[in-house]
Amino acid sequence: MTTKTRSQKVAAPYDPSQFPAFAVTVDVVVLTMSEGTLQVLLIRRGVAPFEGMWAIPGGFKRPYETLDEAAKRELGEETGVDSANLLTQFGAYGDPGRDPRMNVVTVAYLAVLRKVGVVVAGTDAAPAALIPVSDALNGTIKLAFDHARIVRGAVERVRADLDLTGAATAFVGPTFTIAELRAVYEAVWAVRLDGANFRRSVVAEDGWVIPTGRRARPGAPGGKPAELYRAGRMWKYGSPVRRSQPNGRRKGAS
Repeated sequence: MTTKTRSQKVAAPYDPSQFPAFAVTVDVVVLTMSEGTLQVLLIRRGVAPFEGMWAIPGGFKRPYETLDEAAKRELGEETGVDSANLLTQFGAYGDPGRDPRMNVVTVAYLAVLRKVGVVVAGTDAAPAALIPVSDALNGTIKLAFDHARIVRGAVERVRADLDLTGAATAFVGPTFTIAELRAVYEAVWAVRLDGANFRRSVVAEDGWVIPTGRRARPGAPGGKPAELYRAGRMWKYGSPVRRSQPNGRRKGAS
């Protein structure tokens, strides 16, 4: 009789009822810049549990869906926002008791949008709105479930990405002013950056920002319209502004 190798052995049967049941959900943190502040897209829950409270868009994964498909569907159904190509997984949350209905593990997604546009509440959600991230994190606005923790995780991910990648350009339009770009760093990192130092950091070297030859719409009466730039090729390799430097100073900071 030929002895079976380990790879040929048939797995021992098991009884699924001996394992505790749990559900899988997806939650999507949508971040954007609006009026110079970092904002998160929230929906007001229209059903129990936590009916009437603010929450991030999300819901249960259907058996036939991939996680990405579920995230895309839930975001579209609950907000009308289509960001299928921008969704990135950044974490999973499964602490016991995080959902009063049953044992639920959620996979968290992040979407950074230049502009959210018109938000339309959907199936099981009441009104949806953009809310300052600071209000969601400091408790000014109470979030359902453990969504404040999930939003905090998303912000930490973006803070790290801003330091190491070209994520800052995802928050601005195809053309932008230096002040608009600086506002992204200031809002995400919650710091104040020196305008002159920041400008030198992004303009001094070729490849970070490229002048378009055009200017923004006039601002205050008598003020000269700011010059418009577009993102250059160097953003593929990192960021010209860093939170931490070997000498302990932030490049571009005051």
